[in-house]
Amino acid sequence: MLAETTFEAANPDVDVRWLDMGSQDALDRIRSERANPQADVWFGGPSTLFRRAAADSLLDAYRPSWAAAVPARAHGPDDLYFAAFETPVVIAFNSDVVSRETAPSDWDEVLEPRWTNQVIIRDPLASGTMRTIFGMVIERGLAATGDTAWGFDWLRRLDGQTREYVFNPALLHQKLLRQEGSVTLWDLPDILVEQDKGSPFDFVLPSSGTPVIEDAIAIVRGARHPEVARRFVEWVGSPEAQLLAAREAFRLPARGDLPLDSLPDWAREVKAGLVVEDMDWELLSEQGAGWMTYWDRNVRSR
Repeated sequence: MLAETTFEAANPDVDVRWLDMGSQDALDRIRSERANPQADVWFGGPSTLFRRAAADSLLDAYRPSWAAAVPARAHGPDDLYFAAFETPVVIAFNSDVVSRETAPSDWDEVLEPRWTNQVIIRDPLASGTMRTIFGMVIERGLAATGDTAWGFDWLRRLDGQTREYVFNPALLHQKLLRQEGSVTLWDLPDILVEQDKGSPFDFVLPSSGTPVIEDAIAIVRGARHPEVARRFVEWVGSPEAQLLAAREAFRLPARGDLPLDSLPDWAREVKAGLVVEDMDWELLSEQGAGWMTYWDRNVRSR
């Protein structure tokens, strides 16, 4: 893990213990450990889930020195969390069987008959990324019709296209690589990392707009090592760490004060082609869990 090894090299008195899991799973675990916190820092996951953690008093306030360098929308209430990276959601595909010219260029195109049984996606119940995509669809329906029915009908059609919901990103990559499906909906950094490893993956930025998830960082309330936790948060948002993550881990910095020419080519290209969806993140935070429960009970595999 790049963040772990780099931070430890700069702080030899610290041993970072990293536990990787889906963002919804992370929230559930922090909530279950409320009485006896095991984590010091929650790093990574959409701000909607951090907002829920803040409402449940699971986070400690800390305003890092780089707070003014990220946009106001990236600030949690009362300095309880801040966005470290911006993560666009993309339509990705196996480029051995799908070309960029024939790939779906927008969300509705994924529902075309040619992609029936070709879509593999991460199980939305455990994934903040998939919850965000589903939330975008429902919010679009609300804006157009004033009701959630349109959005759930769209998701029902997507379910009909879906060959499999997989448990974790590693399985998603493996199945896409083995051509068990050819198309997925997922976050850009994961696709770029796999592409860098030599996997035949490519992506398109949806033409009508796509959610840009604010991947946040926060100190867990009752952290056993609060001073080190604050040190880690400071480091994650520093220009050095932000540019390192962009160059080595394909993360798009949340800081807006980094010179454009300091960013790698992929980041400049994404910034130039990205159409950002106007999301109501507060609504998604408040209603998202209920929407997912309804989807699981009334849409999945129906």
